[in-house]
Amino acid sequence: MVLLDWLNTGSMNTARYEHTASLLADGQVLVTGGRYNSSSYLDDSELYDPTTRTWTTTGSMNYVRRSHTASVLTSGKVLVTGGFNGLQRLTSAELYDPSTGNWTFTGNMSYSRAGHTASILANGSVLVTGGRSGSFANTTELYDPSTEIWTTTGSMNDARRDHTASVLSNGQVLVTGGSGNSGFLNSAELYDPSTGNWTITDNMTDTRYYHTATVLADGKVLVTGGLINAAPINRAELYDPSAGTWTPTSDMNSGRQLHTASILTNGKVLVIGDSNRADLYDPLTGNWTMTDNMNHVRSGHTASVLTNGIVLVTGGLELDIALNTSELYQLSEKNE
Repeated sequence: MVLLDWLNTGSMNTARYEHTASLLADGQVLVTGGRYNSSSYLDDSELYDPTTRTWTTTGSMNYVRRSHTASVLTSGKVLVTGGFNGLQRLTSAELYDPSTGNWTFTGNMSYSRAGHTASILANGSVLVTGGRSGSFANTTELYDPSTEIWTTTGSMNDARRDHTASVLSNGQVLVTGGSGNSGFLNSAELYDPSTGNWTITDNMTDTRYYHTATVLADGKVLVTGGLINAAPINRAELYDPSAGTWTPTSDMNSGRQLHTASILTNGKVLVIGDSNRADLYDPLTGNWTMTDNMNHVRSGHTASVLTNGIVLVTGGLELDIALNTSELYQLSEKNE
């Protein structure tokens, strides 16, 4: 029997893009918010059960949101922050409790944000960086799950939105690229949780936003694609935390933006989106290979690695139409 790389699975109850997807402790995936079209923003949430491969609705958030963040806390609850509701960017944050299926308000952030990042630190607190408020933001703040209180921490050297934030093996957080007051950025900087300060590190080779950043098994960070001006690029590069430098690696087979990058159980990185094409990066060789195409063109979708190693892809845009479809990527003999 031939194993196909991509398999259609249950469709979500609501078509959406610019949403979030979070892997819960019980193996289910929580999808929140996003939008259906340019003017229809969503507050609803739903759960994917990998055992039955079906979706069920769960409690709705208190606000409609897109371009927000969702972080699974050590308690198992999910913290959602900020985003845009069609009228304004939000300071509000709320918590989803998987045991009840309900959302409750938690402390508001100090600043409204959309297009920001949220990272779980080693001590369980959540670092939120940048985004757009009235203007591009360089502010950052920390959420303490035990008190549900936000406190400001050091400001980044560059204001930025649509950037990436990666927690390194040493506990520091690497922020890369995005768009800011001076245009599109190639700058990168490091946050040290022990001091609350940011330091500049080596610039990327390319300016980019709407890109991805993935921490590899060896601790290096793979950055892929994104936009330069309005053009998606296929270039990729590696950050070495021990040296604090960037080096180019081989190019993807096509340019991408608003895509996703997922680490598979074999250490390879699956990159999808901005088309139906899928690429695999092998850190051992530094090379890209094409794998089977997805069943749909997608951008602004999500990709979640399930506990069984299969990748769940949800929603996104196909030819300017929001999708409710989902599909699964699994390792087969030809792509291992």
